Amino acid sequence: MPSSTTSNKIIHWVYVLESLKDKKRYIGYTKNLRSRLTQHQNGKAFSTSFRRPLSLIYLEGCLNEKDAKRREKYLKNTGGRHFLAKRLKSYYNDKIQYYKNL
Repeated sequence: MPSSTTSNKIIHWVYVLESLKDKKRYIGYTKNLRSRLTQHQNGKAFSTSFRRPLSLIYLEGCLNEKDAKRREKYLKNTGGRHFLAKRLKSYYNDKIQYYKNL
């Protein structure tokens, strides 16, 4: 898992989780990725507690907290969702192929 610090600078992570239960995505940001993912997986994050288990499917790092918050907000709107669909095209195509071959 990526470190939260680089050369004494804190990395602010923007992440996308996918629910293995309902296939919906959750977009968030954090300074401590390992801790936040543990909270999600253990049901201690209200927003995802009923959608577990979850899988981390996308991750971006920002050196500035404002940039991370702005990126999170963008990914949650229509333009950002289109960006993610294009960015994760191979991921979703591989999943489709996997289920076709079952």
